[in-house]
Amino acid sequence: MANLTSVTEFILLGVTDVHQSQPFLFVIFLTIYFVNVAGNGAILTVVISDSRLHLPMYFFLGNLSCLDICYSTVTLPKMLENLISTDKAISFLGCISQLHFFHFFGSTEAMLLAVMAFDRFVAICKPLHYSVIMNPRLCALMALTIWTIGFFHALMHSLMTSHLNFCGSNHIHHFFCDVKPLLELACGNTELNQWLLNTVSGTIAMGPFFLILLSYFYIIAHLFLKTHSCSMLQKALSTCASHFTVVFLFYAPVFFIYLRPASGSSLDQERVIAIMYSVVTPALNPLIYTLRNKEVKGALKRISRKSLRLNKFS
Repeated sequence: MANLTSVTEFILLGVTDVHQSQPFLFVIFLTIYFVNVAGNGAILTVVISDSRLHLPMYFFLGNLSCLDICYSTVTLPKMLENLISTDKAISFLGCISQLHFFHFFGSTEAMLLAVMAFDRFVAICKPLHYSVIMNPRLCALMALTIWTIGFFHALMHSLMTSHLNFCGSNHIHHFFCDVKPLLELACGNTELNQWLLNTVSGTIAMGPFFLILLSYFYIIAHLFLKTHSCSMLQKALSTCASHFTVVFLFYAPVFFIYLRPASGSSLDQERVIAIMYSVVTPALNPLIYTLRNKEVKGALKRISRKSLRLNKFS
């Protein structure tokens, strides 16, 4: 199928039109990106290197850290470049690639959060069978499955969007290439693309969300029926607090962007919310998990002490 587009590049209008604030925003977002890469990189390192963390929960946490680094890397470097450059162009291929990887990592993370909720459900409700159910083979298979589904979900959007006809304006009112802003620029019929975005992407987002709610429903019901001690109930629920916080931070802005009617949202609002889920949330995730997880904090301390000893004797 031939590509009918007459547009060879797009102009990303960015976060703000106020030029005076762009250097300040550059410093802020560069700092957030550094925190993201350093924090998630540290978690990924300890999960791989510390044998005491070779458990299903930390295997999935390592996947989450990897996704968060990749997720922000898709959009942030280009946004940082545009904040200090007068040339805000992105090639057609670059735009479609950015769209692909953004939806790849985003949809994979949505499904990963559901898998992590299932892991907590088995750990709390089936503790005696946990090691049998959450065996390494099943964990690897679940991780491979969600990464594969995420890739082909994103491939569907990138292929469908790349075959649209762009014959008018090439100015994207956003700081990265996404399906919705590109559909607004396309000439011709985009009903199929819109349907795929609403139906398929809606299922990819809402399906895991309802599975997460179902997992927490069973966890709470199990704890109320089996646990008669408030302290034990609080202790069990605290193990889910970090995951629940991450789920809220991930889904709240996504629902705001993708479930609101187009007529009810402004460009400024959408850009601010997009910054939350694509820039801020990935940087907060490692802080949320390390502040509430004694095992991860302990592993980080052991690695730090080991590094200090090596530096001392080198």
